[in-house]
Amino acid sequence: MPPFVHDDFLLTSEPARRLFHDYAEAMPIIDYHCHLPVREIAEDRRFENITQIWLAGDHYKWRAMRAAGIGEEYITGDAPDHDKFLRWAETAPQTLRNPLYHWTALELRRPFGITDKLLSPETAEAIWEETGALLARREFSARGIMMQMNVRVVCTTDDPASDLSDHEKLAAEYASGAFPIRVLPTFRPDSVMPDACGTAEGLALCRAQIERLADAAGTEIRSLADLLAALAARQEKFHAVGCRLADHGFETFRYTRSPSADPEKAFAKILADTPLSDDEILALESAVLFETARRYAEKGWCMQLHIGALRNNSTRLLRRVGRDAGADSMADGEYMRALSAFFDSLEQAGALPKTIVYNLNPASGYALAAMAANFNDGSVPGKMQYGSGWWFLDQYRGIREQIEILSMTGLLARFVGMLTDSRSFLSYTRHEYFRRILCRVLGEDIESGFIPADLESVGAMVRDICYNNARGYFAF
Repeated sequence: MPPFVHDDFLLTSEPARRLFHDYAEAMPIIDYHCHLPVREIAEDRRFENITQIWLAGDHYKWRAMRAAGIGEEYITGDAPDHDKFLRWAETAPQTLRNPLYHWTALELRRPFGITDKLLSPETAEAIWEETGALLARREFSARGIMMQMNVRVVCTTDDPASDLSDHEKLAAEYASGAFPIRVLPTFRPDSVMPDACGTAEGLALCRAQIERLADAAGTEIRSLADLLAALAARQEKFHAVGCRLADHGFETFRYTRSPSADPEKAFAKILADTPLSDDEILALESAVLFETARRYAEKGWCMQLHIGALRNNSTRLLRRVGRDAGADSMADGEYMRALSAFFDSLEQAGALPKTIVYNLNPASGYALAAMAANFNDGSVPGKMQYGSGWWFLDQYRGIREQIEILSMTGLLARFVGMLTDSRSFLSYTRHEYFRRILCRVLGEDIESGFIPADLESVGAMVRDICYNNARGYFAF
């Protein structure tokens, strides 16, 4: 049987094959949003086996294993790495038509070069041995894999109170030429947002994060003005280390121009350990959002808004495993009026930053893309971006749908392309996956006469989407 993943995987037309091999395949990677642990890059971690690099922290695989009836001991528990891998090998054939099936085959192909077998109980031992031997080699360390995958820039996701010493180390190595990949922080202030301050538990978590922020900024936080000043101080620190992006995550987006509560008084209640009303939370959240976004514009940063994750649905898993355990899903709800008010408030103040919006619920796709496009102002090509398929949508149909929505509501030619949104050093093949799907879509369009059969022109657009647009847009 020929390899399942081969050179022309997913490329079902001659134009698609030409576009991928001649224009997309060799382009470098800018992974502008991920959750890689920066310490592992700084220390150039060596992985003892494939479980450590492939299964640890991967909640996509954890969800599939639970659905296959695998016990938690073999997922996030204390079972030996070898046993965990065997349980994943039992699960992998059952992921047929799930994106994990494609991702698994792609990740075995690159960087491990395994194309003659698919993961299954019958092939598990051979794959365990083959990958283990490769992981013992220097070129399969954390940095080695990044180099093999032609990565140029990686942006991690970092709390404002994060110790940036690893980023400083990596910045110095990049400047000296010791490590040719830029590894930059992304400013994500979700931890100090007041959205959960209506309960005693949420209030305690927020207060603890505010104290961490104060320590990191070397100041005291006794008022809303102090909080905003501490965030500004940390933004300066992040900027000095190379940060050019911020990120916010929302279950549903909320914002008001005319709060019915005083945000200063609401913040004082947090410091007094008093739960907030919903009106107070909305007033305070709106004030913090506006001020942080205004500073992003001042510094030329890009603001990312990830909207629609309903997190930690299983109390059982939250208690046993913690957050990011694979018990998150899609939220619903209406938020376009709030998003419109937010963008419009910033625009009227001359303070709307470059922005990328992402939806997790596919029902919001067209509405979100159309809303973002309202606020392009000609100052930056593609200033307001409808972002790539994210989380549950970074799969074949989700990626195609994002391409279609962006094409119908904006300019696909200005799109900044794919990201991994991953904690795994093996996930760079998601860029290849996206590029193959992009070329398939455009190849189908050429064959059907929907777009001209001008491979040079279409190919130049493909190169831009794969790399050039992101390079110019983020101005690293």
